[in-house]
Amino acid sequence: MHEGTMTKEKRVRITDPQKLALLYERFQEVCLVEKEVWKDVFLPRDISVGPVLTQLHDRYEVEIDDPCVEAILDAAILRGREALGAAINQYRAHLSFWKKTP
Repeated sequence: MHEGTMTKEKRVRITDPQKLALLYERFQEVCLVEKEVWKDVFLPRDISVGPVLTQLHDRYEVEIDDPCVEAILDAAILRGREALGAAINQYRAHLSFWKKTP
């Protein structure tokens, strides 16, 4: 993309309880599929590039406000679905989801 054609994306924080419930579930599923996938999709380290998606979908980011919570979620992935679900539920206050809009 040329510099002149790049658009700046805006982010909107998700606060609707029903949408959050779906996002927590989606986050858990992605974490279980492959840890590196959720790090690349949900926690892009190079924010200038962002995730590369092959299809156009609503794009969300999750922010984890405490590195210890991220480490706990990492460890819970290895213990399976129930452990990860419990960790996500326990640390929901440290997770915020943002929808990216053009």
